[in-house]
Amino acid sequence: MSNPPHDPFYASPFGPFYRRHAPYMVQPEYRIYEMNKRLQSRAEESDNLWWDAFATEFFEEDATLTLSFCLEDGPKRYTIGRTLIPRYFSTVFEGGVTELHYILRHSKESFHNNSISLDCEQCTMVTQHGKPMFTKVCTEGRLIVEFCFDDLMRIKVWHFTIRQHRELIPRSILAMHAQDPQVLEQLSKNITRMGFTNFTLNYLRLCVILEPMQELMSRHKTYNLSPRDCLKTCLFQKWQRMVAPPEPARQTTTKRRKRKNSASSASNSSLGNSTNSKKRSPANNFSLSSQVPDVMVVGEPTLMGGEFGDEDERLITRLENTQYDAANGLDDNDHFGHSPAPTSNGPWSAKPPPPGPDPKNDSAPPQPPQ
Repeated sequence: MSNPPHDPFYASPFGPFYRRHAPYMVQPEYRIYEMNKRLQSRAEESDNLWWDAFATEFFEEDATLTLSFCLEDGPKRYTIGRTLIPRYFSTVFEGGVTELHYILRHSKESFHNNSISLDCEQCTMVTQHGKPMFTKVCTEGRLIVEFCFDDLMRIKVWHFTIRQHRELIPRSILAMHAQDPQVLEQLSKNITRMGFTNFTLNYLRLCVILEPMQELMSRHKTYNLSPRDCLKTCLFQKWQRMVAPPEPARQTTTKRRKRKNSASSASNSSLGNSTNSKKRSPANNFSLSSQVPDVMVVGEPTLMGGEFGDEDERLITRLENTQYDAANGLDDNDHFGHSPAPTSNGPWSAKPPPPGPDPKNDSAPPQPPQ
């Protein structure tokens, strides 16, 4: 029994050079083929729900579609978002197109972390027109498509740069009207501009206005506001995002610094007064110029009436000064038993001795109980 002829492109699964087929999600060109099939299976009376389902199947939620070409009045570049993509494809067919598909030749694929890019220098968008006459339009250009690297493999970026287009008319139509110069002159005129009908071009021009108004239309649909109120709300929120965030951050930072400085100055002044020598005067212990303007510390409450006016009076913290007068019984700790801020090293921390019989008044007769 003779062996079958050897196929040079056949690799045995048991051999060392066997390679599995690439998984589905790493074949971006096949996704374009699937999109062509979906467009060919379109019914003639396709509603908006069908086009929304088509865009949801092949485009991401944040996808963008860009078309670049040059018209008689200069180069044009139109970029539309995800919400306007379904309407774009529907306008192509509403303008007289009966069939639409894309042909890719010598495309290149590149893989990234979260996306797959397809770059095709020789891409042709083929459209079949049924009116005003049967015409095949081939629009050539460069197509760059970026897909998400996931199971759905939907399109994130679609950029089609058009270089030229050709309109093909069957010979049978020319033979039918060969004797009619008016019909021949009409057949010689293009029915598209760079492969697009006037219906589609008008929609692309309208998208320049509709794209910035997506936020207004969404707010009107959600909150049922009037167009003027929607515009006011959107402008106010945009202004608030631009101006408002830096202002509160600056205020909170300033307030925190003030509280920190005031608290530290008050604690430093109370500790310094308790450890200073007893010969210093109140004027030397408290320097008002070094304190924070929001907090004033004074030696005695009686000084408020003499040194400060009514407009300067505000909420203050009273601190007892142990070095104010050495002749008024400063050694008696009863005066400092209820001090608001006793410290461990100062005289305020000493507790008064427990009450007991006074040795000087031993001879005094005891008082009768009440």
